[in-house]
Amino acid sequence: MKDRSPAAPAAGGGRWESKVSRSVTIAAICLAVAGPAAASHTVDDSYTVARRFADYRAHYPGIRVPVLAPRSGQTMAFDLTYKSVGERDLHIDVFAPAPAMRRNQGLLLAHGGAWRSGSKAHLYALANLLAQRGITVFLPEYRLTPEARYPAGMDDIRDALAWAQQHAGGYGLGRDRIAIGGTSSGGQMASLLAYRDTATPLPGRTPPNALIDIDGVLDATTPLALQYENAAGAASPLAQWLGGSFEQAPDVWRGASAARYAGPQSPPTLIVGSGMARFTAGREAVLATLARHGVPTATYTFTDVPHDIWLFEPYLDRVAMEIDGFLRTVAADMRSHRR
Repeated sequence: MKDRSPAAPAAGGGRWESKVSRSVTIAAICLAVAGPAAASHTVDDSYTVARRFADYRAHYPGIRVPVLAPRSGQTMAFDLTYKSVGERDLHIDVFAPAPAMRRNQGLLLAHGGAWRSGSKAHLYALANLLAQRGITVFLPEYRLTPEARYPAGMDDIRDALAWAQQHAGGYGLGRDRIAIGGTSSGGQMASLLAYRDTATPLPGRTPPNALIDIDGVLDATTPLALQYENAAGAASPLAQWLGGSFEQAPDVWRGASAARYAGPQSPPTLIVGSGMARFTAGREAVLATLARHGVPTATYTFTDVPHDIWLFEPYLDRVAMEIDGFLRTVAADMRSHRR
């Protein structure tokens, strides 16, 4: 297991496709208002970049909203339909590297927002940086608590991964070279899918080749996690998603905890944390289990930073660097095993 904690973080239903032929700069603050188009389903828009920035700027000197500056040759496709549920279309965005930079690695990232809010647009800045490093990034929307409770969102992310794998060839990828990850609640969901679906493989499904958990809870039943995730009982965001408090639905909470499924079939795992232990509760147990089974792992832990390290500089670039480095290691291991 590689574990690095710095003394200070480094600085650093239609189809819309944009092909960048020259550098275009877009202030990421615009993402604060980016979200789904008008729809018949309920949307909680309380979690925005602008609001978080306003909350943080006095407490974290040097924090800044990133600038989205795509490089020549990158492509960005927005709102591709990957799934329909009745009359409801679910969309995915794809950030692809310039052909000269492209390498055979994809990553599907699920946004955070306490299972009830957030937007795939919140990950545009991170996706852009990863695309510049040769990674093809898939950003799905999925049903949140106001629209549908667990396991609907899990089913959506699983289907989004299947869509990415089905279309992998068109992006110069092998279907077995797509990792899954997420931020905060999206990290919890990605971890659960990565571990549970590999513990009990689904027929016809290709497992992700790595997991990237960015400040996502790995075991919601630990005392530390329950102190926060169950603090308001049935009114807690996780309880609302799962359909009841821990006291009301203990088996559901256990079944929705990724740590329960970690084992020899789990994918190589990178855990990037803000340093607030509550957000990666269960981490040590998961790392111990994976180490016992010889599954490659790495961790990177910030200090004195906000939770949303994927939204702001000077933390965002380090997050991208850690993901890039880990996926390069995974690719090298895959090549050596095939020799």
